[in-house]
Amino acid sequence: MLPKERILAAIKRKETDRVPFTDNPWETTIRRWRKEGLPPRKSAADYFEFETAQFGPDTSFMLRRKTLEETDEYEIFTDNSGATLKNWKNSTSTPELIDFYLTTRERWEELKHRLVFKKNRIKWRTDKPNLEKAKKQGKFILFGAGIGYDRFSTIIGPMTLLPALLTEPDWIIEIWERHTNLVLECAEEMFGMGYDFDGAFVFDDLGYKNGPFFSTDVYRQLLQPFHKRICGFFHQRRCPVILHSCGNVKAHIPALIESGFDCLQPLEVKAGMDVCELKKEYGDVLAFMGGIDVRKMAHPDPAVIEEEIRSKITFAKKGGGYIYHSDHSVPDDVSFERFKFIRELVLKYGQ
Repeated sequence: MLPKERILAAIKRKETDRVPFTDNPWETTIRRWRKEGLPPRKSAADYFEFETAQFGPDTSFMLRRKTLEETDEYEIFTDNSGATLKNWKNSTSTPELIDFYLTTRERWEELKHRLVFKKNRIKWRTDKPNLEKAKKQGKFILFGAGIGYDRFSTIIGPMTLLPALLTEPDWIIEIWERHTNLVLECAEEMFGMGYDFDGAFVFDDLGYKNGPFFSTDVYRQLLQPFHKRICGFFHQRRCPVILHSCGNVKAHIPALIESGFDCLQPLEVKAGMDVCELKKEYGDVLAFMGGIDVRKMAHPDPAVIEEEIRSKITFAKKGGGYIYHSDHSVPDDVSFERFKFIRELVLKYGQ
């Protein structure tokens, strides 16, 4: 089977020749792998034959990025949506949130005109050769974008956004509506330009270690209408939709199914997401991607990661509905040789 056929079948909860294989190493992980044998002119995606390729637009406010401080260890910068972040150069991490510009309705009124479609939001010139290469490799081509709560928690800041869900819901709805319009307008344009997407991969982190950031009632009232619009848009084009949501989002899963999501990723183990438990409860209506604990990948005893993969994949693959992925991103404590071993294990137990 071609990768695109294998992944589409898995999302439709049909058994295939084997479990699809794809992952997302951190940049620091790739730098380590280069030193350990990853060929200099070959991407990790090509070397390990990841079966997806993702392309997406710039849906920021398109402000000028400014470096405020830089050392050998980190960079502090203001990004293209006005947030001030600290990014560590030599370690695996998400950026530290330091400060935000868009924290009031007045500043939203000042900036909202920037959330409009422009041709330069799409990187066609640089995407085109990579797109053609992915098509030739038979990969599953994904439209990718950050949406909803997750997109604006790093623009407005969670300490402003979370209270505003209750105190200023009309403001947050206006923000999400304008941004959703932009995402879908970009997607429409990209389809017309020849991107030929097979599916969509949208990012909306809705939980942390102990549960969702907000109640399912709030989700249904405020955010679900925009999730439904996005899923409906892609379903009209026969494209399934994968939701990336870190943290423990078990309480939201029935509502996420109502919204139209076809697959949930990454199933973060340390937050209590168990792919076998989820497959038992929702496997007849939802596919799953991920759930392999990155903390076990670098364990000194390789038998630990083998048991993690064996026990989960042999169960999750039954009847289809499962795609291999780590439960977040592959960290830089995982060696090149160890990840080669992980791929062998997935192919072995995923048959």
